[in-house]
Amino acid sequence: MDASTTTPDSPVTELSEDESWKLLSGVSLGRLVTTVDGWTEIFPVNYVVQHRTLLFRTAEGTKLLTAVLNEHVVFEADDHNVAEGWSVVVRGTAKLLSTSAEIEEARRAGLYPWVATKKLRFVRIIPESLTGRRFVFGPEPDDEPPVS
Repeated sequence: MDASTTTPDSPVTELSEDESWKLLSGVSLGRLVTTVDGWTEIFPVNYVVQHRTLLFRTAEGTKLLTAVLNEHVVFEADDHNVAEGWSVVVRGTAKLLSTSAEIEEARRAGLYPWVATKKLRFVRIIPESLTGRRFVFGPEPDDEPPVS
């Protein structure tokens, strides 16, 4: 689905899986959502798409621990301009990469930390579901029904 299918008459449209992956591949900042002691936590992460999975790097700590200990994680990325925006949500499992083959493949993705800290751990989010939406911005519709 492309922008031409989103109109002011239908300001929200669903994106195809292919377009959702294309949009995810075009940005590098998203949000990882996990649960810690019954509380929802949101972590901003820079990431890359590799083989229709999401790959990010992290250091030891809460983000790494909660990503791999939770059975399921959610990841969201979005973008916008003055006329429209989009959002893609990925639900899946997070896997800490541990074998030399997994880590070498992850290194080939060209993912580098944004902050000048050591982020030695690679985590791959393996999708179970993916949903995307495109939004056309505009004024709120009138509440009053048209006069006949």
